[in-house]
Amino acid sequence: MRWMWIDRILELERGQRCVAVKNVSLAEEHLHDHFPGTPVMPASLMIEGMAQTAGILVGHAREFREKVILAKIGKAVIERDVFPGSTLFYTARIDRIDDTGASTHGIVELLDHTAAERTAIGTIDLMFSHIDQNMRGLNFPEHNFVFTDQFFDLLRNSGVGD
Repeated sequence: MRWMWIDRILELERGQRCVAVKNVSLAEEHLHDHFPGTPVMPASLMIEGMAQTAGILVGHAREFREKVILAKIGKAVIERDVFPGSTLFYTARIDRIDDTGASTHGIVELLDHTAAERTAIGTIDLMFSHIDQNMRGLNFPEHNFVFTDQFFDLLRNSGVGD
């Protein structure tokens, strides 16, 4: 089973920007353990949500021809706890992209449902590797095991991308 930490892609501009949304629900199993009695969305899963958002952006920039993997978390700052019933927005932008990989900058925002406004609660800088370029000679599968049908279903169901 593949874990998805984004629910929908709202905007996808090739090689520029991707915006995704995640609705945090008490139905998610991990929230019952983190922390018992006061469920909080783990910061590590918010980082993974940004990695999925930025990874789709990097893959889409090159029409998903390359396997894109997270290589490094340059910086991750989450300034607020996120509770069930919250809505997160991940906005990723490409800082640099070339044959070896890409670097991205992301902003995590929390929707205030009463005021219908988003507030920035964190920033996440990530680096990605195009492993077909960087790991030549290793026995990786030919098919793109990074961008599975689950990611393409997310794109199709979101009505973005081409």
